Amino acid sequence: MDTNQTPSPALTQPAPAATAKAPIAPAWHTLLLIAFIAVLSIEGAREMSGPNAAAIDSNRLVTYATTIGSELLMLAWVWFGLRLRKVPFLSLFGDLSGGIKTFFLDLGIAAAFWVGAMMVLVISAAIWLVTDSVIHHRPLIPKGGKSAPVDPAQQHLVHTLTALAPSNAREIAAWALVCIMAGLIEELIFRGYLLRQFTAWSRGLVVGGVLLSSLVFGAAHGYQGARNMVLLTIFGSLFALLAVFRRNLRAGMFAHAWHDFIIGLLLSLLKWKHLI
Repeated sequence: MDTNQTPSPALTQPAPAATAKAPIAPAWHTLLLIAFIAVLSIEGAREMSGPNAAAIDSNRLVTYATTIGSELLMLAWVWFGLRLRKVPFLSLFGDLSGGIKTFFLDLGIAAAFWVGAMMVLVISAAIWLVTDSVIHHRPLIPKGGKSAPVDPAQQHLVHTLTALAPSNAREIAAWALVCIMAGLIEELIFRGYLLRQFTAWSRGLVVGGVLLSSLVFGAAHGYQGARNMVLLTIFGSLFALLAVFRRNLRAGMFAHAWHDFIIGLLLSLLKWKHLI
C-alpha cells in the first residue's frame, strides 16, 4: 500500500451536521445556550405584549440590530464550545463539496422544500383550528351569517408580526440583512450545533437530535404565542430532516432566509394596503 497516496475527497470532507456520535461541546455549554435562548424567548414575548409592541413599531431598526446582535452572541458561544472540544467550526456546515453544481442543486432543493414545508404548515394550522373548535365546542363556520369571533391570541400575533414588518426602503434593506443573518446563524445553531449535539446525546439516534433541536427551535419563538411555537417546532423538524437528507446546511439556509424575507414583505404589503 502506498502510504504517500493523497486521501480521497470523501475522507477529507467535514462531518455531516447530523451524524456525530460524540458530543461536540461540553454538556454545560449546551445547557447554558438553551437557557440563553429561553431567556430571549421570554423577554421577546414580554416586549411584544401590550404597549411594548407600539414602541417596537416606531423603532424597528433598533429591534433589527438587537436581533442580529443576540444571534451573533449565540454564534460566538457556539464557536467557543466547539473550540473546547477542538471541533472545527466549519464542520457544522456539513459537506459543501461539489462546487457550483451542488450550489445550484441546493438552491433548487431549497425552493421545492420551502413549497412543501409551507403546505405542511397550512395543513398543521388547519388541524389545530379544527381541534381547537372541537375542544371549545365552537363551529368552524358561524351560523346565520354572523362573523366569526376574533381569537385574541391570533389578533395579538398578527399585531406582533406587523410591528416587526419593514415599512420603508431603509427598513426593507435592514430586514433583508436580518433575514440573511437569521438564515445563516439559526441554521448553524439549531440544525448544526444543537442537532449534532442532541444526536450525540441520543447515542447516534438521529430522530432524537431532530426532535430535541426542533423543540428548542419552537420554544425560541415565545413572542409568537403557543400555537405558533408548536407550528414552528414542526417547521424546525422539517429543516432538521432537510439537513440530514442533504448532509449540509446550505439548502436550509437558503429556504430559511427567503421564508423570513417573503413573510416580512407580505406583512408590509398587507399593512400598506390597510388589510391588517
